[in-house]
Amino acid sequence: MTLFEFTKRMVGEIQELPGGEQHPYIQWCLMLCKLGSNQPDEVPWCSAFLNERCWQLGLPCTYSAAARSWLLMPVKIALVDVKLGDIVILKRGTGNQPGPDVIQAPGHVGLFADFQAPDKIQILAGNQGNTISIAPFPVSQILGIRRVGGPQ
Repeated sequence: MTLFEFTKRMVGEIQELPGGEQHPYIQWCLMLCKLGSNQPDEVPWCSAFLNERCWQLGLPCTYSAAARSWLLMPVKIALVDVKLGDIVILKRGTGNQPGPDVIQAPGHVGLFADFQAPDKIQILAGNQGNTISIAPFPVSQILGIRRVGGPQ
């Protein structure tokens, strides 16, 4: 089973809980990234989710809740060579964002799902609309693309 297939099974299955309740699966993902057991599920968890998915399949992980930590993975892929399930690291936020050389800055990370248009891609990720989903993002937000190994 590929990382993409394994992750896609989770689409719509996990949502942040309202109020003071916390989703135990999201908290477990955050604990895998060494954030402790009392983290609220509103903490950005896209990287923690991807770490959990990779960990379950025995693939390389960053064990970091920072989305940009995935930029440190060694196998860099150009957009023209992207394949289903490659890891896409995106800028997050408004205004002028730092480039890929800055790891400790806001970001978002998920798996490449498809091209939506010449200027958009579809990303499968956690913490998209407080759930796991496939959502569009502008190509201009891409900081980098990485491949972690295993079947694509």
